[in-house]
Amino acid sequence: MTIDAEKLEVVHDPQAGRFQIEVGQWMAVLNYEMEGNVMVFTHTGVPLQLEAQGIGSRLVKTGLEYARQQSYKVIPACEFMEAYIRRHPEYKDFVVG
Repeated sequence: MTIDAEKLEVVHDPQAGRFQIEVGQWMAVLNYEMEGNVMVFTHTGVPLQLEAQGIGSRLVKTGLEYARQQSYKVIPACEFMEAYIRRHPEYKDFVVG
C-alpha cells in the first residue's frame, strides 16, 4: 500500500492528548502531555502496515507546528521526535530539555 502522507488528515484530539491519522483500520498517533505551556511529546506510534511512508513525520511536523502557533515550548521525550528535530533544526528555537 502506497500512501501520500501529505494528503492524509491529521486530527488533533486534545482530550486524549494526541494527534492522529487514520488509514483504513489502522491509526497512527503522536501522544503528548501538557505541563503548563510546555507540550511533552511522549510517543509516536505508526502501525507496521503504515511504516516508512512519512506518516510519523507528518504527525510530528503537525504537532510541532501546532506548538509553535500556540507559543508553547516543546520537550521531545520520544526518540522519533528527537530524530525529526535533529533533521529539521528550524524547530530547535522552542525546544527545551
